[in-house]
Parts: sequence; structure tokens; C-alpha cells
Amino acid sequence: MKATKIIKSLTASAILLSGAVSTTAFADAAVWKVSNGQNELYLAGTVHILPPSEFPLPSEFDKAYKAADSIVLEAKLPDPQDQQAQMAMIQKLAYPPGQKLSQKISESTYKELKQYLGGLGLNLDELNGFKPGFILSMMTVMEAHKAQMAGEGVDSYFDKLAKKDNKAIDYLESTEFQLNMMANMGKDKEEAFILDTLKEMSKFKPQLEKLIAAWRTGDMKTIDSLILEQAKSKDHEAYDTLFTDRNRNWVPQISEMLNDKDKELVLVGAGHLAGEDSVIKMLKDKGYSVSKL
Repeated sequence: MKATKIIKSLTASAILLSGAVSTTAFADAAVWKVSNGQNELYLAGTVHILPPSEFPLPSEFDKAYKAADSIVLEAKLPDPQDQQAQMAMIQKLAYPPGQKLSQKISESTYKELKQYLGGLGLNLDELNGFKPGFILSMMTVMEAHKAQMAGEGVDSYFDKLAKKDNKAIDYLESTEFQLNMMANMGKDKEEAFILDTLKEMSKFKPQLEKLIAAWRTGDMKTIDSLILEQAKSKDHEAYDTLFTDRNRNWVPQISEMLNDKDKELVLVGAGHLAGEDSVIKMLKDKGYSVSKL
């Protein structure tokens, strides 16, 4: 499969970080109502890869969507039919001329990665010009297909639904921002990044199953363990870039949304709503009322 075909399956936010813990069932989905005492909005955690078997979504999502005047996503989802946008993505996620992934990692790691990708029907030599962030996203998509768990994800589902219903759609970040974030993943740490990715992909299916089960029941403690604690322990700087810094950037935008009567449904990756650095914790610290729907 060529890179131009693979990239059509990717979105800039399709990033999975996972670990191994058991799942505990709770009754509530990952949907909250946020209020400043006068106005309110809805905040929901999403999974970027969701098998068709997981639809319909928990009823709380449908309830929040119907009550909302508009939805807010992390960033605009790339249109697979937009060839110009696809080429821009490829250029952003590729090394400059003269640079290759094989120059950034050891020969043994390159060989291990090549063998792994070969098992998925891919030739690493054809992808050698791409940065680690693209390789990670490609591996995630391919593993999801291999596990028969590929799907459009919650974000894409509501993006299509809002367009169909003529509901306004806004964004917390630009696509350019997310592409830059992906392009910088593993920068100057390519060897460790690739080796860790290979290790994580060996347990992709059971970890995705645990993540989806925790998301579906609103078990944020397990999501914290699956995503955030693992990410923080491996690379605290990368953790801050992916989660804490972005959460801090989003909270003022969410606060601004509460200044009028319009109700928004804000949809972000579930990992951003769990743990001590979460959007929910930051909103509570600002004095907002945040409660499960």
C-alpha cells in the first residue's frame, strides 16, 4: 500500500497511547454538563478509532447532541477527497530532501521495523522518507484494520451528523497545529520512539478494547491509567505537549463559550478529560460546575 493511500485513512488526532490495566464498570458515559450558573454547555470524551459494533453510542451522547446548538471538535477533520490537502499533509509529515528515517535510527531497529511492517504488507523502504509521527499513525490504522476494529471514531461521526443536520461546527485547534504536533513526535528521540511504538503495537488489540470499554462506561480512572500515566512515565515532555499544554489552551476557549445562551457540545479525546491535568479539573478549579450528564 502506498503512502498516499495510507494517509487517506489518517486524521491528525489519531494518536493512541495505551498501557495495561483492568477495566472497572461504571454507569455513566464520558459526557458532562458544564455551567457558570447562567449558561451551560456539554463536554464529551471521544475515541478516535471506534469499531462499527460500538454504535449506537451511549445515550448521553445523543442527549447532549440534541440539546446543543453547535459542536466543537479538536480540529477540522481532513477530507480524504481533497487531494491538495492530502499532499500538504504528506509534505508536512515527510523529511526534507536528503533526510530519511533510516538515518535517525540504528540498523537493527530499522530491520525490526521493516519486518513488522512487512507483516502488514508494507515496504518500509517506500516509507523511509516519513517522520516517526506518520509511521505511528500508519501503524495504528493498519493494526486497527488487522484487529477488525477500524472505524470512523466519535469525532468523525458527529462531524458528519452535524453537517447533515446543518449544525454549526467550530474547532479548538487548527489542522496545521495538529500536523505540526504529529510531525514533531519523536524528534531527536527517533530510536526510543520507534522501539516503544513496536512494543506497544504488539498489544494493540487488547489495549484498544480496554480503552473503549473504559470510555463507554465513563471510567476516567482507567483511562487515566491506560493513557496518561503511561505517557507521563515514558516521556513527560511529550505528555505535556500532547495533553497538559493543549488542555490549558482549550479551557479559556471553553470559558468564552459560556458567555452566551448558545449551547455547545465540545468533543475532545477522552484522555484530555481524565487525570490531574485534565480539562475537567481545570474547569472545576476555575469555579465552574461540572457534572456527569
